[in-house]
Amino acid sequence: MTALTVAGLTLREAARRRVVWALLALTVVLLALSAWGFTKLVGLDTDLGTMTSGEARLVASLLLNLIMFGLSLIAAIGTAFLAGPTLAGEVESGQALAVLARPVRRSSVLLGKWLGLIGFGAGYVVLAGLGEIVVVRVTVGYWPPSPAAGLALLAAQTVVLLTLALLLSSVVSPMASGIIAVGLFGATWVAGVVGGIGGALGNEGVERVGTVSRIILPTDGLWRGAMNAFQDPFALVQMGPGEGGFPFLSEGPLAPAYLVWAAVWIAVIWGLTALSFSRRDV
Repeated sequence: MTALTVAGLTLREAARRRVVWALLALTVVLLALSAWGFTKLVGLDTDLGTMTSGEARLVASLLLNLIMFGLSLIAAIGTAFLAGPTLAGEVESGQALAVLARPVRRSSVLLGKWLGLIGFGAGYVVLAGLGEIVVVRVTVGYWPPSPAAGLALLAAQTVVLLTLALLLSSVVSPMASGIIAVGLFGATWVAGVVGGIGGALGNEGVERVGTVSRIILPTDGLWRGAMNAFQDPFALVQMGPGEGGFPFLSEGPLAPAYLVWAAVWIAVIWGLTALSFSRRDV
């Protein structure tokens, strides 16, 4: 009961922060620009001739992955900088002492804040992503093969980053926790691109960079699973050999074992956060 109450208060507090309005403005601009761009695809004159509706749908599936990455980046920045003030900010300002001085378990407060932030971050990704999918459907006529799975994986990616940001905010300042979380998110994505290029070139050592990074921080692995759910099933055939080096094309769906690992990773990091928060002076 305490956790649900704190979750509701966290959602209410998050909605009052300016970062929410910034997220909303960025999302509206991104959706509007993408809608304008997609309307220009069908009938576009290129060096290879006029683009047909089938070619436009193929290009739209790749652009959809690009735009979804933009949405996931917006969510990453927003949730990371919300998680820091929610935990570390309240400790530094003394607000946490007013709550924890009562007979309330710290783990319940932490769980409530985690649930509230997850509701905000995952909800944003799902709604914004669904809006983009509808835009592509209306403008180009393309509908992803597994939109529900793709949106769920994007939400899971947000949960991973949010859990990491909470852990960081339990040991460092709010600003530092957000910067580190977003930096690790970007570094893991770059490592995944490098690993894809290594795989396309047949270099196992370079390819291993992406594999190891996806194990250490599952954000890029979940993102690649989401891309596979959004992209045209014939995109791999159309792109030809060496497609693994293309950053917005996924070679295949995620293995169930990786999804289990992502869930275990979240549980372990949350447990470390609870341990760190229980020992922190407020």
